[in-house]
Amino acid sequence: MLRFIVTFFVCAACFCSEGVCAPLLPERVAEGKSDEKRQEELGAYLMVFHKDETHGLYMALSYDGYTFTALNDAAPVMAGDTIACQKGIRDPHICRGPDGSFYLSMTDLHIFAQQAGYRDTEWERDGEQYGWGNNRGLVLMKSKDLIHWKRSNVRFDTLSEEMSEIGCVWAPEVVYDEEKKKLMIYFTMRFRNGANKLYYVYVNDDFDTIESMPRLLYEYPKDGISAIDGDIIRVDGKYHLFYVAHDGTAGIKQAVSDRADGGYEYEPAWCDYEPKACEAPNVWKRIGENKWVLMYDVYSISPHNFAFVETSDFVNFKNLGRLNDGVMKATNFSSPKHGAVIALTLKEAAALESYWKQEKNENSKNLR
Repeated sequence: MLRFIVTFFVCAACFCSEGVCAPLLPERVAEGKSDEKRQEELGAYLMVFHKDETHGLYMALSYDGYTFTALNDAAPVMAGDTIACQKGIRDPHICRGPDGSFYLSMTDLHIFAQQAGYRDTEWERDGEQYGWGNNRGLVLMKSKDLIHWKRSNVRFDTLSEEMSEIGCVWAPEVVYDEEKKKLMIYFTMRFRNGANKLYYVYVNDDFDTIESMPRLLYEYPKDGISAIDGDIIRVDGKYHLFYVAHDGTAGIKQAVSDRADGGYEYEPAWCDYEPKACEAPNVWKRIGENKWVLMYDVYSISPHNFAFVETSDFVNFKNLGRLNDGVMKATNFSSPKHGAVIALTLKEAAALESYWKQEKNENSKNLR
């Protein structure tokens, strides 16, 4: 299978030196269309996800919200070893900002780096002290067209003496805080090998500089129980935070608030239908319908898979089944991990699809 990697328009807005990543070039924010105009033009969906086999980023398109086809012949569109300090990415999330740009955030972590020859130890730091999958940074990327990207690698352990003892920074996502008029990154974090909680920071418009210290966003009401993988969606003035509760078998719950940066009230109901452990919730709206899809990763089965439920009121959830077992389909890929879906205009989807077809043709010519 041919493997192509998207090139960076502003190549690597950071560099990695001795494990430390520093910002370089800023990028000007472009003016986008109004939300109303863009809503009228929406007609496709973009899914991003990673796979354990490659620790790279994948993209898939759908024109009906049910059947997805991976771009680049189902090979990574970005190689983790070209964009991450740990030589691998996980937990990609994508959103569209108020300026019309696309914001892509990922965990900087390779869980098989020792086997791959990237490091001599299983983890960056001692696993007993700092826990499974310990890492200290994120990969942040910004694009106007989903093809040309500017990248920044940010480290959290260097923000303060206290932050030097973090055990992980996982599953970053971005939401626009309407009150603060700022982009807010929220993520899973723990100190050493303690319980995981959800934290947030604010970031500049160029998406390359953290502008605040991490603050607690949400913690599970039971002591010692981890809450991970937050996903926030704003509907009718309410912020719905979906997350993974490690309370028995890991599953999906939600909490609701009037503001983005806190005040989330615990709701005891489980939102998923899985008897097995699942994680990585992501909610997206069906274009032109009063329906939202909650997608999550059933990581405890082999092979692992996505599963889906649907809601119109965020109280009742209809089971749509697992990928390729129910109404949701993948035409050319399997076993996706920790994904996210956003709506695109037909023009954006066509341009993205055309780009990857052209890349395939050009690389095929080069191999002759």
